[in-house]
Amino acid sequence: MESPPGIEHEILQVKRGSTLDEKEGEDIATLEFQGGVYDDLREIDLGEDGKERPIETDMDVAMRLISLDDDPTLPAFTFRMWFLGIGLACFGSVLGQIFTISVSPLFLQILSYLLGVALEQIIPGPGHPLEKLQMKNNAFWRFMNPGPFNIKEHVAITILSSTAAGSALAISIFAADDLYYGIQPNVGVGIFTLIGSQLIGYGLGGIMRSFLVYPTYIVFPNLLPTVQLFDALHRGKKIFLQKKRVKFFWTIFAAIFVWEWFPEYIAPTLTGISVFCLANKNSAWFTRIFGGAAGNEGLGMFALCLDWNYVGSGGGSLGALFTPISTQLSLYFGTMICIIAFCACYAQNTFNGQNFPFLSQALFYENGTLYDQLSILDDDFRLDEAKLDVVGLPWFASSQVLTKIGSNLAIGATITHVLIWYGKGILGVIRQYRAGENYDPHLAKMKVYHEVPTWWYIAVFVGSLAMAMATIYTGHSGLPWWGLIVAIILSAIFLPFVVTVFAITGFTPDIQNSRSVDDAWKPQTNMYFTLYGSNTLQQALGLIRDLKMGQYTKLPPRVTFAVQSCGAVVGGLLNYVIMKVIVSAHREILLDVQGDNVWSGQQVQSFNSDAVSWGALGNHLYTPSGRYGIVPFSILIGLRSNSFLDRPPEVPESGCQSCRHTHTLLDPRLLECWYQYFSFTTFCLAVFSQYYLRRYRPRWFRKYNFLMSAALDGGTQVMVFVFTFAVGGGSGTVINMPNWALNPKGNPDYCQRLT
Repeated sequence: MESPPGIEHEILQVKRGSTLDEKEGEDIATLEFQGGVYDDLREIDLGEDGKERPIETDMDVAMRLISLDDDPTLPAFTFRMWFLGIGLACFGSVLGQIFTISVSPLFLQILSYLLGVALEQIIPGPGHPLEKLQMKNNAFWRFMNPGPFNIKEHVAITILSSTAAGSALAISIFAADDLYYGIQPNVGVGIFTLIGSQLIGYGLGGIMRSFLVYPTYIVFPNLLPTVQLFDALHRGKKIFLQKKRVKFFWTIFAAIFVWEWFPEYIAPTLTGISVFCLANKNSAWFTRIFGGAAGNEGLGMFALCLDWNYVGSGGGSLGALFTPISTQLSLYFGTMICIIAFCACYAQNTFNGQNFPFLSQALFYENGTLYDQLSILDDDFRLDEAKLDVVGLPWFASSQVLTKIGSNLAIGATITHVLIWYGKGILGVIRQYRAGENYDPHLAKMKVYHEVPTWWYIAVFVGSLAMAMATIYTGHSGLPWWGLIVAIILSAIFLPFVVTVFAITGFTPDIQNSRSVDDAWKPQTNMYFTLYGSNTLQQALGLIRDLKMGQYTKLPPRVTFAVQSCGAVVGGLLNYVIMKVIVSAHREILLDVQGDNVWSGQQVQSFNSDAVSWGALGNHLYTPSGRYGIVPFSILIGLRSNSFLDRPPEVPESGCQSCRHTHTLLDPRLLECWYQYFSFTTFCLAVFSQYYLRRYRPRWFRKYNFLMSAALDGGTQVMVFVFTFAVGGGSGTVINMPNWALNPKGNPDYCQRLT
């Protein structure tokens, strides 16, 4: 089985001539009986020299890292699944809305497993190990407790709850409308806007699933730790080698939970140890280049970060232990370019950069004070040209301008990159799907389940589009019908490109910069345009990722469809109710720039500010003659650059690996974050894991690398959750750690404080 042209060269720096390639004529299903991922020695893992060969191809990932084992008789729609799924959906949604805590899927995966095993022991049912809890073997008791908590229930709970846990973007619009513009849509309009905006992307993603979910080259590297954890917890429970893997997971999980209290609370200096700042504490340039342990402090060059909350996949890093080495090398090479560019532009006072902080995301007057956006708007919140003439246009920090340019370069480069490398392959996959061919071993195993008819997804898309079309008028959004259509078309165009790059490399470009530039539109109108443009793509990306997880774990497609839809609706409704309560009870605090130790309106303020700058000031800042006209023009530059730098699949290898990753090389997205000091540490970990372990310790890499990633991320996320409510202010009271050598006043890394 061959991957589409070019794809195998991207995923894991592929080499042909592997043992698996020689087995193309075999029935792939027979290979699953050669052992599980936990086994030490399997025929499929051996190279020509009789030793285990590295994981290199997309088929290696599908066959050697992920189990093909499946039991179609296992039930998914059980009481435990619905009870825990909806319960954890409410839990994650409420926490995310009230405390702006990102409840990660991995955290929900671990919590749902512990609760599922508990319910297995508590709820009566047929075959229960306790005689007094054994019941008749009928449909009702099989629904209540069919037996051991199984992988299909677990996956369904994780998808349902994680779908609901993310805050719906429409909530930010409703909050901004209420707080800043005195607009309160009625409950019906609000609910239908939520449902329409959440599900429209699901319909779009489902329609494209034949080439964005099913092919082998659609790997999603960030799914591998999650899928291996499902495998370790549910398959081969009585086998010693699998027990060893599970013990390894819980040991790492416990160790990182304990360790994280030090960098997160007791000794914050451990989050960014800078030898350069310790050597020179009074240099502004040392702070800008080598500092970074505090927000917007510096670029963190060569700083050592011992906080997995930032080094791991939850803190802004792509995930050093699972993202392909080629992607990470490209990103870190791009990071070095950005460090040089940021410093050069600031030193040369490009864009008047020295008037503003070195790193900042805010808008400023030319003298460096914060810009008052409301001072240029009329009573209807449209741009008042007379006021603008008096106040003047706002300025960005030079680093922020470069970040916006880099993000748009990445958008254009992504489109060209996918067309050059994967265009023919994607068309071939579509033809195979229509012919009913099996072009992936996991897809072949899924043939025993009823597929979701394409018309279901079309119906979801059409129904959601109808709701959106109705609510943009009944909700007085100001967005015309054609604006809605344009936003959705943009999402549909970008979706294949963004998903393909993300699924293969682990990198996803940010398309939120592709906003409307029309100062005739009110800020609310631009917010709705972003909702149906950017959010539609993000929802589709989430659905596609979950469908791939269902394919890896053999969850029936109709179960995946049901729990995804349920999670989107449940999460959206809870978000709306909680938002109304919070805005009503804490209006003044949410409007305050700083907020207090519990409540903050920062997210809504930022979203509204972006709508004002792109709407009211778009034609002044971002048109070709505008101050920052280069920002949107960078998309075209990115499109053209890859036509020169990317090599088509027919061109022989030249050894220039980074040229194939121009979409990542050109993007300084790692430096958009407030915290950049983890870059050097993640680079070192990437080389150790994705190069050394993958190549020279392939058996350990196959059995433990991704499980270790899941343990480190999971333990850290549980610790952060406990920390938030114990001492971080989630319970209403912040308990500060006393200052000492590793918790100094000022910057934690002892760099000179510049702001």
